[in-house]
Amino acid sequence: MAVDPVCGMYVSEDSKIYSDRDGTRYYFCSQGCKDKFDKPDSESKSLKLKLMVAWPFSIAIMAINYLFSFPLKNYVLLLLVLPVQFYVGLDFYKGAYAAIKNKMGNMDLLISLGTLTAFFFSLIITLVPGLFPVKYTYFDASAFIITLLMTGGYIEDLTKKRANSSANALLSLIPDRVHILKDGIAKDIPMENLVPGDIIQIKPGENIPADGTVVDGTSEIDESMLTGEAESVLKAPGSPITSGTLNLNGVLSVKVTATGKNSTVNKLYSMIQMASMGRAKIQKISDIFSSYFVPIVLAAAFSSALFWYFYLRSVSNPLYSIIAVLVFVSVVVIACPCAIGLAAPITLLISSNESSRNGILIKNSSSMDRLSKIDTVIFDKTGTITDNEPEITAFTTTGDKHLAVSLLYSIESGSNHPVAHAIVNYLKDMNPEKLDISEFREIPGSGVYGKYDGKNVEASRAGDHTSLTMDGIELASINLKHKLRSGIENDIKNLQKNHIRVLIVTGDSLENTRDVAEYLHVDKYYYSIKPEGKAEIVKEEQKTGKYVMFVGDGINDTVAMQTADVGVAMASGSDIATATGDIILLNNDLKNILSTLIIGKYTIKKIKQNVGWAIGYNSALIPVAAGILTPLLGLGIYYVLPIFAALAMGLSSTTVVLNSMQLRKHMERKIAMASM
Repeated sequence: MAVDPVCGMYVSEDSKIYSDRDGTRYYFCSQGCKDKFDKPDSESKSLKLKLMVAWPFSIAIMAINYLFSFPLKNYVLLLLVLPVQFYVGLDFYKGAYAAIKNKMGNMDLLISLGTLTAFFFSLIITLVPGLFPVKYTYFDASAFIITLLMTGGYIEDLTKKRANSSANALLSLIPDRVHILKDGIAKDIPMENLVPGDIIQIKPGENIPADGTVVDGTSEIDESMLTGEAESVLKAPGSPITSGTLNLNGVLSVKVTATGKNSTVNKLYSMIQMASMGRAKIQKISDIFSSYFVPIVLAAAFSSALFWYFYLRSVSNPLYSIIAVLVFVSVVVIACPCAIGLAAPITLLISSNESSRNGILIKNSSSMDRLSKIDTVIFDKTGTITDNEPEITAFTTTGDKHLAVSLLYSIESGSNHPVAHAIVNYLKDMNPEKLDISEFREIPGSGVYGKYDGKNVEASRAGDHTSLTMDGIELASINLKHKLRSGIENDIKNLQKNHIRVLIVTGDSLENTRDVAEYLHVDKYYYSIKPEGKAEIVKEEQKTGKYVMFVGDGINDTVAMQTADVGVAMASGSDIATATGDIILLNNDLKNILSTLIIGKYTIKKIKQNVGWAIGYNSALIPVAAGILTPLLGLGIYYVLPIFAALAMGLSSTTVVLNSMQLRKHMERKIAMASM
């Protein structure tokens, strides 16, 4: 059996409703799900339009129903509910039809059953007054349930669009035109005309358009897009280079080996999209409930109605048909999932507000299910555990300090190298003078050179050390280092104390990774890992039954974030990383990782309480609706039972809201205790 990537329903692979994408066939339970998959933008616009219709009409129905009384009131309500019932609610009916076709129950079936029963019973009361001994209609309940649940569907749709936007941002790293070399002359051509075997020229400051091998020139390449490491990599003839990376300071001639869908950037693009669609989804609590509750409600409604129909007819009671219909309607309406529809949204709203107060932005509310089960946290190193920018740890000068500062500032200003940027930013506060550096040149892997006042000036780089000399005499010395984030040791200790496994995965060297891991008492770490490797490590952990959170800040982390059960992005990270993450740490404070896990755990716990209360409440009242009290109260109970059903639904919803309001104080107390 295949799984519908849109709604999560199981679908037979004999289904004729499918789409092929990137060599994979996806099967759908309905044409509606296929349209959402094939045309997400048009589907999103349709959802937004439906909500623009649903909310004004639903609010008007609620106001008129409870605040006004006038002749033909039910006819006005009927006219107002029609757009909500049969335009906005159409997706639920399609989902219900698909569930019936696939012989399984889902929330759509329960919603359709409850809202349509309420609507048609209200329609009969409106058009044929006197047929039933009741005047109360259920148009308000029907419209509000549809509107509320459609709003939840729209929020879910927005989270899916974010995954696509992060993938599209990755493709923006590829330029539209490239410099192709023909007989030693560079000529610009459209990127789509480039083929393997072509020789292209890449100038300083340009993104590399395709995978290839350097055939001439040397340069330093910023590969942080792939590795997450700020330290540039020296490339010379014979060195491989990767699409999407940045050429810093030399002119390169490159023989193209892979373009288009075969290039690294496009493979990452596909991996992000596939990881987003293929991520194992935990079925919603409401769907699990409805798969059992729907047949129970139907069986109870039909059997109760049939019992009273035949029993009353056998005793020659003239109300046998009316009572049978009232029994059926009472059972279905009293089981209608209004409180169940509120159980998750109201809890998530309170949870989201509490998260924001702690500097945590939960972009993807559907990640709460997975967040509540996380037992393993994998951290990227550079820019996540360590600060994003290298820091000057020591700066000394010999002789004229102002001259040394001004020379170093002036010569490093001409470089794109991350170390140069750090030095320039550091020296700005020393009021340097911008000097005229002539004959400037940068030698990749070595440093920058030039002349000032006829003398040779050199800022040479060796690892984490930079030295400034003039005519061979040292004028200044600078040491740089990526420092650990403040408080990270205590943050990881608290995670481990709360039984969370911690791993480090990075593109950095063994030595640097080992030093950080040992200092932080992290037993398991991986080094020199590329983006696809990070995602594979996540998958390996998941295969052992672990629920994995990946915390990162760069483009190189996006695939791992999408593959993980929950992806967390630092707000200081790249635009793509923050677009991809389910959760964003707005203040870049890693102590909020533990807070996030606690919020997820207790949010789901509260939702389960709410759903349990709603199910129990409705289930307990089904026997009443079915007629268990009739021997005591007589058939006259059905003159008031439909109104009682409406009041019961209102009380059930009120209880859910009051229970959810306790969540904030409970989470605050648990977060404080866990961080002690």
